[in-house]
Amino acid sequence: MTDSAFNSPSPLYTEPRDHAIALLTLDELRTLEHRAAAALAPNTLMARAGAAAAQFIIDTGSQQPVWIVAGPGNNGGDALVMAARLRQAGIDVEVCMPVEVKPDDARWALNEARQAGVRITTDAPDSFDNFGWLVDGMFGIGLGRPLEGVFAELAARLSKRSRSAANVLALDIASGLSSDTGEPVSRGNDGRAQAVRATHTITFIGGKPGHFTGDGRDLSGKLYIADLGVARSAQPAVVLNAPSLFGPHLPPRDYATNKGTFGTLAVIGGDTGMCGAPILAARMALYGGAGKVNVAFIGTDSPPYDPPHPELMLHQVDQFSLDKMDALAVGCGMGQTDRAKKVLADILALDVPKLFDADALNLISSDEKLAGKVAGRGAQGDPCVLTPHPLEAARLLGSDVKKVQADRIAAARQLAARFAAVAVLKGTGTIVASPDGRISVNPTGNAALATGGTGDVLGGLIGAFLAQRLPAYEAALAGVYLHGLAAETLTGEGEGPAGLTAGELAPKVRALLNRLFYPA
Repeated sequence: MTDSAFNSPSPLYTEPRDHAIALLTLDELRTLEHRAAAALAPNTLMARAGAAAAQFIIDTGSQQPVWIVAGPGNNGGDALVMAARLRQAGIDVEVCMPVEVKPDDARWALNEARQAGVRITTDAPDSFDNFGWLVDGMFGIGLGRPLEGVFAELAARLSKRSRSAANVLALDIASGLSSDTGEPVSRGNDGRAQAVRATHTITFIGGKPGHFTGDGRDLSGKLYIADLGVARSAQPAVVLNAPSLFGPHLPPRDYATNKGTFGTLAVIGGDTGMCGAPILAARMALYGGAGKVNVAFIGTDSPPYDPPHPELMLHQVDQFSLDKMDALAVGCGMGQTDRAKKVLADILALDVPKLFDADALNLISSDEKLAGKVAGRGAQGDPCVLTPHPLEAARLLGSDVKKVQADRIAAARQLAARFAAVAVLKGTGTIVASPDGRISVNPTGNAALATGGTGDVLGGLIGAFLAQRLPAYEAALAGVYLHGLAAETLTGEGEGPAGLTAGELAPKVRALLNRLFYPA
């Protein structure tokens, strides 16, 4: 194999974190591949992909042997080029190819691997203990059916090794994982994904939505992108959320500003026995930079003030002028009584930016008139922000959780279209969808958020950004990014993921907001 066959842009691969990269759907990727292949010498893309994957292993500094499983398609071809490049670099490598590759490019790669002296077998060894890296080159993005036979067995073995802290690298995407949805092609009786669980993934041309949502974050491990020198669309359908998307919309903090500059938010909810939820949301809004924060309670047992934060102004909802607010965050602990429904209907008549969460969403999903009013606000150019978790999203769509989770991006897009609203579909890889068609997948957050109240504080944070006059879509992007980043940062400091409380997120969000956007 000639060195020129491996010519590739420098650097060969990059980490996508904190960049608003395009997330390519399968259709977009195929279009780019065909266009690039038509302009390049034969086999160039496969040569570049294999070279980038090999260079990744070389850059880790490991001198231990590498074991690679190659599938029958082009993912297997990438794996064979990788093996040849590693062999040429003096690294011992063994390829298991249970079924011989079929496409022309992959046949070329097989010939190159053989010429490089790569050992190729049809069976896997009994033990992987002697290998420093295990590589999944079985199917990548090309699999539309469950893993079967020897490939299913190897996927299970690779996943077991990754859970025991061994190094498992997936080429393009973990085999068995949908690149468009982040949903495994199939699951076992125990609900677990029947797919490879990798510790690292090097993906080609661009990131994929499935790397960042659903099961994708768990199965992909740490992600790297090798663009292979392929130009991408200037207007991708889906992008990765990053500070560059919302940071320019944050208000400047000039010396001459005052509390009115940063808006007034009201958090509405707290039926009898549920006053804690809106207080949590309101505290987060304070730390999120809103100039003034009010809480309007529906229940009769509300406290006169909040001792940790007397800055909060507490009211009964009937005794407070909601129309004078710059933004409203509605639904935390609101209940689903007739009184709550009446309050919600009155709020929908106000010309104020609005976020609906929790019980407000449940009321909207069960009342066609309320749902129509939400959509009507969006049709008038005043889109609400809806922040459902998967069960709430299923109710809003008249669907079920399984269908929502099977394609989270499609579900968020449907919500945005049906309600002419900005939809924030919560969960790992939160999806933010705008009624104008923009879609973003959020990369931050972890299991520390799997505790009561974290949804309430997210609503308060997005509400704070609405009060600071961010457009609805950008306010949602800012909220989910910083909310997730706070959980990750606290975990890195030893405060999570187990036992982190929702209230602990607010001070960390304040610190991140100032560090990232308002440095001294």
